[in-house]
Amino acid sequence: MSQTLPSLADALVRADILFEREALDTVITAMGRDIDTALDGERAVFLTVMNGALMFGGQLALAIRTDLEFDYVHATRYRGATSGSDLHWLREPAVSLQGRTVLLVDDILDEGYTLKAVRNDCLRRGAKRVLVATLCCKRHDRRVEGIESDFNGVELPDRYVFGYGMDYHEQGRNLPAIYALKE
Repeated sequence: MSQTLPSLADALVRADILFEREALDTVITAMGRDIDTALDGERAVFLTVMNGALMFGGQLALAIRTDLEFDYVHATRYRGATSGSDLHWLREPAVSLQGRTVLLVDDILDEGYTLKAVRNDCLRRGAKRVLVATLCCKRHDRRVEGIESDFNGVELPDRYVFGYGMDYHEQGRNLPAIYALKE
């Protein structure tokens, strides 16, 4: 028996647009310039966290002029549950990270448990440094200690957000703006 998903159309009616695509385009282009400066010509591993960072990662990669090697990871702490536990890899990095700079790209830094675990795993695999690039960070005081974005696009209120890679019950990732449900 299949479960009915909440309606994306209903969510859009109950949501505010926080950032339109044009504003995000501008921010991502500026992030690309900042990353070029930080890399200073070094060929880094561009490591996208799936599924959420797919849209942002592709756009950010095109804004970076420095040559990059691409890979992706897919990790979760939830495994179908509503609360997280240990990190479970659905796909680990395929390229060697030994002695490399890794640009770890994700859609959002919220509490940061998964992003911190992936970053620490990159270091365990021998990365010499891991730079974290996120499209957005939520403003709240629940972030796990020891994880911040080196490059961040926009700050979001502490509300349920979706669009531009972030989902509403696995829907709406391809919306060309970031939305937040009204409180």
